[in-house]
Amino acid sequence: MYSWPDPEVSSLGDSRFSALLAKRGRGPVPLRLYDTADQKVGEVHAGPEAKMYVCGITPYDATHLGHAATYLTFDLIYRQLLDNGHTVHYVQNITDVDDPLFERAERDGVDWRELGTDQINLFRSDMENLSVIPPRDYVGAMEAIDEVVEMVQKLLENGAAYQLTGDEYPDIYFRKNATGNFGYESNYTAEQMTEFFAERGGDPDRPGKEDPLDALLWRAARPGEPSWEAPFGAGRPGWHIECSAIALNRLGGGFDIQGGGSDLAFPHHEFSAAHAEAALDGCSRMAGHYVHAGMIALDGVKMSKSLGNLVFVSKLVAAGTDPSAIRLGVFASHYRSDRDWSDEVLDEANQRLETWRRACCAAGSSEAELAAAADLVGAVRLALADDLDTPAVLAAIDTWADAALTTTETSDYAVSAQAEGSLASGNLVSAALDALLGVKIHP
Repeated sequence: MYSWPDPEVSSLGDSRFSALLAKRGRGPVPLRLYDTADQKVGEVHAGPEAKMYVCGITPYDATHLGHAATYLTFDLIYRQLLDNGHTVHYVQNITDVDDPLFERAERDGVDWRELGTDQINLFRSDMENLSVIPPRDYVGAMEAIDEVVEMVQKLLENGAAYQLTGDEYPDIYFRKNATGNFGYESNYTAEQMTEFFAERGGDPDRPGKEDPLDALLWRAARPGEPSWEAPFGAGRPGWHIECSAIALNRLGGGFDIQGGGSDLAFPHHEFSAAHAEAALDGCSRMAGHYVHAGMIALDGVKMSKSLGNLVFVSKLVAAGTDPSAIRLGVFASHYRSDRDWSDEVLDEANQRLETWRRACCAAGSSEAELAAAADLVGAVRLALADDLDTPAVLAAIDTWADAALTTTETSDYAVSAQAEGSLASGNLVSAALDALLGVKIHP
């Protein structure tokens, strides 16, 4: 499946910038992220090619700000890895066959395939508008059926999975204790696991299961549902095995970052990891870092489809909101926090973007101004390397912008003659905001 076009991303490796940054000792900084499994911030130890998997959408309601906040978080990570000289192999799935999609299609009186296609196209458009760097591999669940079948078969053969017998629908389940370290990824208690499993797509009351928390690997064919042939009977993938198979077949075991929203830590990421570790000999940990973004509320109330209080990226953009302002509104709070969206948050983001643009156009080429710009880039790099501390980043840029505007003022956003050729301090800051934050000063 195709993703969306690559945005133009500025590079701080430009010789005009790199020489000044090196002179001031403001080069790239190794990325450190909070790992849910280890429950601490640690360095991402990636090779020349960093490998990252982020769970994608189920395409029935794209793209609200909860989605956007998650994918903007991992876009920031992608940009920091690029700044540190890595190439990035980024993989994302689309759960394009699943119960929520069928339910929404039935409610709206449309074909589930048509609904999925429309929402995937909208998601692509939203990601392009937000200047999100696309994944190298963008893979639908239906594209990966053969991979899932192969992995389920392996789990059956090595005893990590079992098939219900004596039932009209012989579903296949994963034994939650098959790996011996189940629970390490989320660090949830047994009580929390039980609660979240029932709330987040699990089926603890399914008759015939060995353990209420055993997770569905393969749903046997039901009347009226799509299904695919397999050696163990026709059916379709469970949710967690889809991501496991797609990630392992493109990134291998022990890749660098597994990511998504905090609501995916359990059961989705816990079981995705367990499936991979049970299927691969010698793989004790599917990913080096498990990284989770917090949830978004609207005016203090958690956004949810049931409450009907979702804010959609496409509607904000259609109403004239600059996508860079959406990024700044999301970045105003730390990615791991559960945070609020409101008209006030958006107004502040719009004002901040306006100020930064004026400051970048106002900033000149004196030695002191260039030094201040280089020091700002160093401060931004340090803050982002420290578990994506975007509030500190925004505060540092605000301080620089206020100082730049105190020195001189302009209201003309056109790129000036100095921006075309000479190294103006505003050029360096503008390039850094694009490269590291995805914020466009000259849209």
